[in-house]
Amino acid sequence: MNKKTLFISAIIILCTAFIVAVSIFNNEQSKIQAQTTQNAQWLTRDNAPFKGSADAKVTIVEFFDPACETCRQFYPLVNRIMKNNPGKIKLVKRYAPLHQGSDQVVKILEAAHLQGKFWPAVELLYKNQNNWVQHHVAQPELALIALQRLKLDATQLTLDQQSEQVSEAIAKDINDGKMLKVRATPQFFVNGKPLINFGYEPLVKLVDEAISQAYNQ
Repeated sequence: MNKKTLFISAIIILCTAFIVAVSIFNNEQSKIQAQTTQNAQWLTRDNAPFKGSADAKVTIVEFFDPACETCRQFYPLVNRIMKNNPGKIKLVKRYAPLHQGSDQVVKILEAAHLQGKFWPAVELLYKNQNNWVQHHVAQPELALIALQRLKLDATQLTLDQQSEQVSEAIAKDINDGKMLKVRATPQFFVNGKPLINFGYEPLVKLVDEAISQAYNQ
């Protein structure tokens, strides 16, 4: 086999390898796009608490448990991401009460949400988490004590905790979390894409990619 034939063979092999690589990449991108489209039906709930711009082109959906220490640690980090990208991000919170006792605490949070106090309630619960979470078990009665400074309408709060509206909202979040295979908290989705490799830097990267794509940056 002469040099010319070897050269042509090498070119053919390289081209074939390139075509295969492109095909694999496109296939993976198609899978991601299909998963993102499928996820959309389980990422939204009417009246779910959110902050940031309602018109933002990038949406972070966080499934969280107020008794989760990692959720507490990530709260200021997510706030930092939003502060660094003003007007571009909408943060939506969904309930995933995985700790024992958290199912009752999220009812308190959703009831506070109906009084327009979701975000200050979340912040107070995180700030005082060590007082109402004992040995990884949430204590709803102690969580209520932590929220006393909000001056919520206590009677209405109790009624709402027991209401069908609150129960249905939390049940939808739990069911959607199961469909999305949320097994630990916090679990983030950015414009429908799940955060695969958990951590602050991977989350920043995923958000930056979404912003770049949405805003043509």
